[in-house]
Amino acid sequence: MKLDYKAIGQRIKEARARNGVSQEQLAEKVGLSTAHTSHIETGNTKVSLPALVQIANALNVSMDELICDSSVKAKPVFENEITRTVQDCDEHEIRIISDTVIALKSSLRKRNCD
Repeated sequence: MKLDYKAIGQRIKEARARNGVSQEQLAEKVGLSTAHTSHIETGNTKVSLPALVQIANALNVSMDELICDSSVKAKPVFENEITRTVQDCDEHEIRIISDTVIALKSSLRKRNCD
């Protein structure tokens, strides 16, 4: 499986935003230029492993969280992402989301059996 650099960049950008860190601040923390950091976030450049480790550490996220779109063993990361996504939902919203997930799961499993 190939690394999806656009997805990695998007996850870096999302983690950076969650942490309230600007591109400039992240670049400074990890010793990269702001332009290079921007290119990493857009997927226009391949991020090196050492830079990815530094970014993960600076943003207090796991490497798994950043590369999960390219990993076949990423279930816990996606489960955490779902949990984080629904944390601020009210009772009505969470019930609708739950019903939708149950219906989607049923549909996916039915199609896999056909």
